[in-house]
Amino acid sequence: MLKAQYTERGPIPQNSITAVEFEAPALAEDEALVELIASPINPSDVLTLTGEYGILPPMPATGGNEGVGKIVKLGGKGPAVGQNVMLPVGIGTWSTHIVCKTAQLIPVPNEADPKQLAMMSINPPTALLMLEQFVDLEAGDWVIQNAANSGVGSYLVQLAKIKGLKTINIVRRESAIEGVKAQGGDVVLVDGPGLAKEVAKITGDKLPKLAIDAIGGAATDRIGACLAVGGTLVNYGLMSGEPCHLSAKSLVFSDVTLKGFWLARWFRTATPEQQMAVFGKITKYIIEGKLHTPIHAEYPVSEIKQAVAAAAEGGRDGKVLVVG
Repeated sequence: MLKAQYTERGPIPQNSITAVEFEAPALAEDEALVELIASPINPSDVLTLTGEYGILPPMPATGGNEGVGKIVKLGGKGPAVGQNVMLPVGIGTWSTHIVCKTAQLIPVPNEADPKQLAMMSINPPTALLMLEQFVDLEAGDWVIQNAANSGVGSYLVQLAKIKGLKTINIVRRESAIEGVKAQGGDVVLVDGPGLAKEVAKITGDKLPKLAIDAIGGAATDRIGACLAVGGTLVNYGLMSGEPCHLSAKSLVFSDVTLKGFWLARWFRTATPEQQMAVFGKITKYIIEGKLHTPIHAEYPVSEIKQAVAAAAEGGRDGKVLVVG
């Protein structure tokens, strides 16, 4: 058995983590041994290794925050051996085997694609909740987002399509345009100083009421300038490494509101019923084939350094998965 463990943090994330052998402890009656099927490497995972994320677990720690596995042994009662389950969020999922409390395991359909289900705990609810919690949108409304070729961006495009919304998707390189269009993006534009004028030409008098920003810095200001009067701009990331910039023109004359979203905070305040409702909806969409994200590459736990290096590189159009 192997787990991807780190005992330090540093600027080069793959240098901080290594695969180490371990033996699974004896199971208590309320525990199960789960064999990993797949776990994604998200931007938050990379930032945790560099020490730049909002929550940093005590070390030594095992990387990974979500995934799907198969139950291979039970200490007592629980879901059946052989059942695929969602791994508890934040448990340390980059491991060939994980000991979990059976009460925390959520069975998922074995016939559904486990690699798509492995990515459902973080990016899809982030996209769904940002679409639903900040602005009352109606079918036909425009939503604008940057980092549209990211994991969250891909899910937001697909969820907006399900809801009958239209998306304007901003990317930072021309080579990303076709990938976003393939996911269902209605309009895909390369970011730049003339963005607001381009968006106004496309939408006419129906400017977007909601903007989703993952970049920060000047990109926040550019996407904020595209909003209708009274619009809402939701930031959920700082890919630029810079604070959000928003001009007085947007704040004062267009009455744009800037808000932040962090899924970890939502988990702390949402009831179990609210969480199950969100995950039930996402699971249904994945099973129906309405939600899907490209996979860039898969690495076994033994190659965790290469996996993290690949995930930290720019220019990808798909997720990096750690597989059992």
